[in-house]
Amino acid sequence: MLDKLNAILERFSELDKRLAEAGSDYQLMADLSKERSDLEPLVVKIQHYKEVLQKIDETRTLTETDDNELSDLAELELTDLIDERDKLESGLKTMLVPKDPRDDRNVIMEIRAGTGGDEAGLFAADLFRMYLRYAELYRWKTEVMSINETGIGGLKEVIFTVKGKGAFSRLKFESGVHRVQRVPETESQGRIHTSTVTVAVLAEVDDVEIEIPESDIQMDVFKSAGAGGQNVQKNMTAVRITHIPTGIVVACQDERSQLQNRMRALSVLKARLFEMEQERRNSEQDEKRRSQIGSGERSEKIRTYNYPQSRVTDHRVNISSYSLVGVMNGTELDTFINELQLADEAERLAHFETNA
Repeated sequence: MLDKLNAILERFSELDKRLAEAGSDYQLMADLSKERSDLEPLVVKIQHYKEVLQKIDETRTLTETDDNELSDLAELELTDLIDERDKLESGLKTMLVPKDPRDDRNVIMEIRAGTGGDEAGLFAADLFRMYLRYAELYRWKTEVMSINETGIGGLKEVIFTVKGKGAFSRLKFESGVHRVQRVPETESQGRIHTSTVTVAVLAEVDDVEIEIPESDIQMDVFKSAGAGGQNVQKNMTAVRITHIPTGIVVACQDERSQLQNRMRALSVLKARLFEMEQERRNSEQDEKRRSQIGSGERSEKIRTYNYPQSRVTDHRVNISSYSLVGVMNGTELDTFINELQLADEAERLAHFETNA
């Protein structure tokens, strides 16, 4: 491990040198500064670790002295230093684990009503509000790209962006099927119904990363429509894009111009294609590693919201919270996301140590 740590220190020194020589190349300076900023916490810990290793060597020498009192004191200090070294090594291993390259990206979220009719649509709207409130807690910015309402306060589908530091690193664990168990307002017999909503979390993609040939796209335009089919505009501003090779269809109608809707639809399409490519690479690299934690499988039932018992259970980490209201207003959602992050880090660390 020491060789890896020394290589990181050398890279950090090289970055300082290159920053000093960057001159007026602002893009290069920005790229180098970001890499340096990302490495700095790790470098500080490495330097501390190397200092402790040096102290251990010096203290071991003192334990061999003829002065019994000094030797005993050195033995006690050596024990403390070895404990500190072990803790630092553990922390360094965690920091050395390769991060998900998408973690620093903004997010495109898609929420769709699944089985359960109107009740599924109402729960889709509940989840949408939950994520908006959760984003507010982290001061992330949200913007609706496309929304299809049911007319009774529910949603057939909503696509929106979440922009802010760490958005994807936390929200990526929300991909999958969310199941709700509750008595619908329209249920006169008091029977509990089960409905589902699917959530997809996509990393926003830069234009330079995904290029889509015009020949691969079929674009249709139509009139924007609101709940119940009411026309929002008389002009043909809504856009539906079909990616011919994959059959993926994306529609956007919330903007007032056809060009803006086209650009938004393309950004969603690129994010979906990027996600498909990422999943393919993950599968090729190590199929066994793709556990239920954060795998983002759309067919995966990840969480159940049981309203009669005020209980929310995440099936991936087998954790329940009896603060359903807190989860639904976003304040208690981290109960699950924090545990999922820890589980994901532990799995990545185990994979890293196995292949180190």
